[in-house]
Amino acid sequence: MVAYGMQLPVQSQSTIYAEPWEAAAGPGDLVEVARTADRSGFAYVAVCDHVAIPRRLAAAMSTVWYDPVATLSFLAAATERVRLLSHVAVVGLRHPLVTAKQYATLDHLSDGRLILGVGAGHVQEEFEALGADFGRRGAVLDETIDALRAALGPEEFPHFAGERFAFSGLGQRPRPAQAEVPVWIGGSSPAAVRRAALKGDGWLPQGDPRDRLPAQIGRVRRQRQDAGITAPIEIGAITEPLYVGDAGWDVGRRTLSGKPDALAESLRAYGAMGVDQIQVRFRSRSRSELTDQMAAFAADVAPHLDT
Repeated sequence: MVAYGMQLPVQSQSTIYAEPWEAAAGPGDLVEVARTADRSGFAYVAVCDHVAIPRRLAAAMSTVWYDPVATLSFLAAATERVRLLSHVAVVGLRHPLVTAKQYATLDHLSDGRLILGVGAGHVQEEFEALGADFGRRGAVLDETIDALRAALGPEEFPHFAGERFAFSGLGQRPRPAQAEVPVWIGGSSPAAVRRAALKGDGWLPQGDPRDRLPAQIGRVRRQRQDAGITAPIEIGAITEPLYVGDAGWDVGRRTLSGKPDALAESLRAYGAMGVDQIQVRFRSRSRSELTDQMAAFAADVAPHLDT
């Protein structure tokens, strides 16, 4: 069965995807969208991670990037079942014990709803300001994932010894509610695909178009098989922008719009490629139009994704 989740609006406002109404939106809008996802069968809601944006990128990326742990904790209290995904946390910016403390607490407070999505990051000035190693961020991420596996495990006093990080005899409670927090790896570069294959419970591609996805999924599965890893992996995909029904306004040429059965037929192609979860995004002119779109998708499109 193909699950569906979404990146939340408002909490990050890159010009690539933010809608104009989000600029004046705030916490109440975030809560209402998350609650709509919660009652509409969405598998997860996601928020992304930047600490600070340099001036050279601010016009395109904006400086609106809510902290993922604070935001997901806030939304955990307003929801009941939807899972809480960092898409993605740039964990190389922080010591693994700091990250583990934050996300273990989030998992504990949300009764085990965390999915920890991680990625390498791409803003050099951000790394430099925080004293993190931008040039070797891939290698740092690889070790950080291993360290987080230990630090988010069941042991109150976890042990890890690596090239950059080592800890032992240091206790952290509360422990995560989950026996094992799922770690999804973000990115579509060859290094990211290999990282997902070898270290991930899930893969979050970074907007690969449909014609590239099958080959990428094949690489993940082959590398996993070659390494002797038999555990399943959750394969994700980010869909084109969506609009359920007749928009009556210009939703852009890339947007999939129209009758629910036509949208479902188009989106079923992802499942045929081997995708387990799709991340959807809806065009909208207001919060109410967005929540209406979410509800319409859940009621009229989602039930037919596996037909």
